[in-house]
Amino acid sequence: MSEPLLPPIDDVARPFFEGALAGELRIPCCPETGRLFFPPREASPFAPRRAHGWQRVSGRGTIWSFVAPHPPLLPYYAERAPYVVVAVALDEEPRVRLVGNLLAAEGGPIEAVAAGEVEIGAPVRAVFERVAPEIALVRWLRL
Repeated sequence: MSEPLLPPIDDVARPFFEGALAGELRIPCCPETGRLFFPPREASPFAPRRAHGWQRVSGRGTIWSFVAPHPPLLPYYAERAPYVVVAVALDEEPRVRLVGNLLAAEGGPIEAVAAGEVEIGAPVRAVFERVAPEIALVRWLRL
């Protein structure tokens, strides 16, 4: 069986992945404006000369968009296709959107939800799946 493609973890994104391992969704936050942003970067886009902090958020949001990839895909994903990938607008800041698989049940397979079952605007919550010793990925469950 092939292996999934895992994200590289650099110093800028490390707090996000540390949060995921702890079962928390942590998002970068501008120290001047308090606005959340994503993806992580070295400085706030709202106060570019300032380093940013991190804020723990609820992990709740709504489905903003989705796609169901079909082959040709990388081997690991082709074996599971089709599966649903959602873009979720966070409740705390709807302009911040995170992408991940939509699961039917926590810990379930990524291919268990059919595209026809997905509704734009449906409420979801983040769950975290450890896929390597140092990496947990954000997945989503419908509420």
